[in-house]
Amino acid sequence: MDPFIASAVFVFGLLFGSFLNVCIYRLPRGLSVVWPGSACPHCDIPIRFYDNIPVFSWLILGGRCRNCKVRITPRYLIVEVINGLLFLACYAHFGLSLATLKCAVFGFLLLGLIFTDAETHLLPDKMTLPGLAFGLLISLFVPVNDLLSMLLPGAIDFPVSSDISWRLFSFMDAGLGALVGASFLYGIGAAYFRWRGVEGMGFGDVKLMAMMGAFLGLRLTILTMMTASLAGSAYGLWTVLVVWLKRMQRRKRVFHETGSTARKHAWASAQVALRRHQMPFGVFLGTMGLLAFFFGQQFIHWYWRQM
Repeated sequence: MDPFIASAVFVFGLLFGSFLNVCIYRLPRGLSVVWPGSACPHCDIPIRFYDNIPVFSWLILGGRCRNCKVRITPRYLIVEVINGLLFLACYAHFGLSLATLKCAVFGFLLLGLIFTDAETHLLPDKMTLPGLAFGLLISLFVPVNDLLSMLLPGAIDFPVSSDISWRLFSFMDAGLGALVGASFLYGIGAAYFRWRGVEGMGFGDVKLMAMMGAFLGLRLTILTMMTASLAGSAYGLWTVLVVWLKRMQRRKRVFHETGSTARKHAWASAQVALRRHQMPFGVFLGTMGLLAFFFGQQFIHWYWRQM
């Protein structure tokens, strides 16, 4: 990597991370991300330009508003740093190319959606739908190089130039990834609703998966759904276990129940807590999607070599 270009890319990542924080806070609340300018959510006093420098301002102010001294969530610092590192990783992986632009946009959108879902359990359409459109469009200029692209060119002989062929196959791969990803999550949500009578999968997750499929293509979309499901299941089991242990200890301490009685009552309580708990599945989808984008092909090649 060229040190000067790498530094510039990282700085751009920090700046876009600062804007991403605005999106994370405002979009779920239906606010404009352009106007008015940044202000403290507690005292509503506009933030001065020298207090709005990515990373440094948060550190200099000690994570507190200059005016009202109310604590500023470290999420602002974390998002800026992660986005800067994501942009840098894209440049390190692809160099100065359109593939870097695709990678940076994908990382920017997923990072914003992950933190938005974690905080509000919402996945704004103003991020997922433009992301879907961009993912489909960029597939015409940056080949997806996924399952469809590798299988169909050898099976079908188009009477067109190879340049048109790879663009067509790449676009088809992106479209298939979006369609399969969205359909799979929609089907799970519909089945869960019929089974339990409550909504288990929001349309935000469906749109998120469609967006990710457009960037990843068919094979990496399937990998993302599998790994996200495993990660979400592990998180759900861990949540049940933690609630069960805490409730069991509380019943022993407060109600002086025996071990078997406390375990039985605590288990019933943990099951109720799990049914009422809203798991931000978009966090797992987004995280696994990012990992699949960078390392999915290597993992799949390694896996097939073990077979």
